[in-house]
Amino acid sequence: MAQTLYDKLISAHIVREEETTSLIYIDRQLIHEVTSPQAFEGLQLAGRKPWRIEASFAVPDHNVPTTERSSGVSGIEDPISKLQIETLDKNCADFGITEIEMNDIRQGIVHVVGPEQGATLPGMSIVCGDSHTSTHGALGALAFGIGTSEVEHVLATGCLWQSKSKNLNIEVTGILNENVSAKDIALYIIGQIGTAGGTGFAIEFTGDTIQNLSIEGRMTLCNMAIEAGARVGIVAVDAKTIDYVQGRPLAPTGTEWDKAVNYWQTLHSDEGAFFDKTLCFNAEDIKPQVTWGTSPEMVVAIDEYIPNPNNAKNAVEKTSWENALNYTQLTADTKISDIQIDKVFIGSCTNARIEDLRIAATVLKDQHIADNIKLALIVPGSGLIKKQAEVEGLDKIFTQAGFEWREAGCSMCLAMNADKLEVGERCASTSNRNFEGRQGQGSFTHLVSPYTAAKSAICGKFC
Repeated sequence: MAQTLYDKLISAHIVREEETTSLIYIDRQLIHEVTSPQAFEGLQLAGRKPWRIEASFAVPDHNVPTTERSSGVSGIEDPISKLQIETLDKNCADFGITEIEMNDIRQGIVHVVGPEQGATLPGMSIVCGDSHTSTHGALGALAFGIGTSEVEHVLATGCLWQSKSKNLNIEVTGILNENVSAKDIALYIIGQIGTAGGTGFAIEFTGDTIQNLSIEGRMTLCNMAIEAGARVGIVAVDAKTIDYVQGRPLAPTGTEWDKAVNYWQTLHSDEGAFFDKTLCFNAEDIKPQVTWGTSPEMVVAIDEYIPNPNNAKNAVEKTSWENALNYTQLTADTKISDIQIDKVFIGSCTNARIEDLRIAATVLKDQHIADNIKLALIVPGSGLIKKQAEVEGLDKIFTQAGFEWREAGCSMCLAMNADKLEVGERCASTSNRNFEGRQGQGSFTHLVSPYTAAKSAICGKFC
């Protein structure tokens, strides 16, 4: 019987089936400092040990400082951030779990470091106490975020009870317009189907547009699948996937590599496989996107206007738009390109890979940020990406343009570390969420691609 890729991945990991749920085996658990302390404490209180230590892989990212780190964890000023990282270090040492610590050059954002180190492999089931675990589906893996109690459950048993999702095929075909990237594809799709459009589904992204994306671009797309309401975002394995994985530190070698590749080449939806829903989009319809409200679905193209609540399709949407405009202090029918910004952030698990930095550098070369830009940050997704960017001289382009070049970490994606927006500040951000207060209390977040963020920094407004 023809199967979708999602069905294949689920079936390969079922340990036990019940009427509405299945117990699935977890190949890899990624761990960071925010959602793991209670899980480790639960193990300690119950006198349990992790079921399979080698399945876990830890890295601090949410709370790490992106400025000076020479004094290590002891130099972190915020006591909560310091405690969380110290606790992760201690728990990993106590339980024998592999951790890339804060001052290791390999440290970075967990959803960047996992694929980079080969901890993420095609066909794996992967979980992490972080919703953007869907990122890893770009490599043909079954990857999804879990809660803190589930983090403990997976540590203790190596398995997890799951309800099966329905299958949604999102097909994108055609050639992308100039300066349009995977981030724009993701925002455009979310704008079309809404943040609930993928609820209850596992999304498989298909079509020649997706096939033509780099693995980094596919990661961006799968990262944003959660913002469309889906639990899982996946892309079929192809030659690009295998080339990306080969030679990674944790990737198989020798005869094991050959066996793995033979299996990975089956990780695609079969011809005639049943999808509960299929949505088709034309790449030529997609322009650079900018969010204007407090949800990723509140998005328009760079040359469009903020919608008027009077044109909303129903009363609920009208109220939502009105509340968003009240919060963001914007006016309906304003052209997006007329909105001035205060800060720019290029980074996060969505857009902090070397490809993203190269795009930004292309825009910023021999340019300088506008006078009204208070702060412009570029934060690489890992120390190895930082090193590669410096080898290529990208860091000099950034600093000469007026950007600050930082150490790896989650940074200004969320207000959980020293990199925050102040009340009333407006930011062009390559991150993934623009909820109220996401980057700092009373601040305004506009989601964009690395290209649009860099260009807007030069203009001082969206452009």
